[in-house]
Amino acid sequence: MPEPQSGPEIIRRYFALASQPDKDAYFALFAGDAVVEDEGKTYVGIDAIRAWRADVPLVSYDITDVEETPAGTVVTVTITGDFPGSPFAGLKFRFEEYDDSRIRRLRIAP
Repeated sequence: MPEPQSGPEIIRRYFALASQPDKDAYFALFAGDAVVEDEGKTYVGIDAIRAWRADVPLVSYDITDVEETPAGTVVTVTITGDFPGSPFAGLKFRFEEYDDSRIRRLRIAP
């Protein structure tokens, strides 16, 4: 998986860790009160994010675009893994609230 060539380090770390089996390093990227929206559901806090990820198979990400917008950083990927419809192109990860050390709001949707 190519890493984003631009964009904040926290987002580059997100994609490097999201496809790895070591989930503790992945969860350390999120603030304690982080909010993740995926497939129409909202997960608030680390415990809810852990429960969400427990049902997500390991996948690979092919980053096709990184765009800075007024609302945050949008990373477009093709995601490949053991799930119906794989590979899925055009999935957008909208990092809306974050700083150098923690992600606070992430929305995942086409």
